[in-house]
Amino acid sequence: MNQDIPKILRRGTLDFGVTKIPCAVLDDEKRTRVLFEHGVTSAVLKSRSGASKRRKKSDQEKGRAPLPIFIAPNNLKPFISDELLNGLLNPIQCREGNRVYSMFPAEILPQTCEVWLKAREEKALQKQQITKAEKAEILMRAIAHVGIIALIDEATGFQYDRERDELQKILKAYISPHLLPWAERFPREFYKEMFRLWQWKFPPTADKGAPRGPRYAGKLTRKFVFEQLPPGVLEELDRLNPANEKWQRKHRFSQLLTIDIGNPHLEKQVAIVTTLMKISPNKRIFEKNFARAFPSGPEQGEFEFMKEEEN
Repeated sequence: MNQDIPKILRRGTLDFGVTKIPCAVLDDEKRTRVLFEHGVTSAVLKSRSGASKRRKKSDQEKGRAPLPIFIAPNNLKPFISDELLNGLLNPIQCREGNRVYSMFPAEILPQTCEVWLKAREEKALQKQQITKAEKAEILMRAIAHVGIIALIDEATGFQYDRERDELQKILKAYISPHLLPWAERFPREFYKEMFRLWQWKFPPTADKGAPRGPRYAGKLTRKFVFEQLPPGVLEELDRLNPANEKWQRKHRFSQLLTIDIGNPHLEKQVAIVTTLMKISPNKRIFEKNFARAFPSGPEQGEFEFMKEEEN
């Protein structure tokens, strides 16, 4: 057996509520997070398409590298970028004991979902494929492109083994060394839906010319958005931008995030939470939807700080 093939360091399972995907962390230099092909196939297709299996076999017989089954249908090919084709779609060989597996980088999941959604948007899917695109949409609501790494770390328990320098790399990617100019990162729709679910008056009543909402709207924003950033990021934001005795902060957290990684992740998280709020008729159902979309979060019927605030 080739000893240069990386070993599986930790195994785990991503639980998205409606589906589960086996995942792992490798012992290579990058600590690559990977997904099992059969797990991604099951998540998107539910079952292995007979046509896709035949196409994969045909590609092998013709000497071509076959596309993985979850993205193999011919009508998806126009939506697969060269970057994806020559990058993430190349399987990674890894070993566990005497067994060798072919895995895919974790980022393949959101990228695959995007291909299915683009094909649906262009009306390129067959009737029986529409449900696959709907599954892809559900998965996309549950993950963000950069969030998949944090999800795997939580699922495998690798978050407890992460070296300090690796955490520093994450913080460097997310925390800006310079204070950014203030820009609105939370659309009006986000708070409009929040106020609807918690039955608050919207827009908030103006106090000395500045609209103000219930005090713990900020706690909800922290819980549903900032706490879903990679581990360590919120703690660093609190350290750099501490609250005073009146729980006021000198800057907005978004001003401390990097413009290329931190703020795009923030905006995607806001978009996902806004969608979950819009499809929820009341706050209790929203809490359940949120816990299902973000399994690492609290899964009780109601968040404790909300009970405390309401009492």
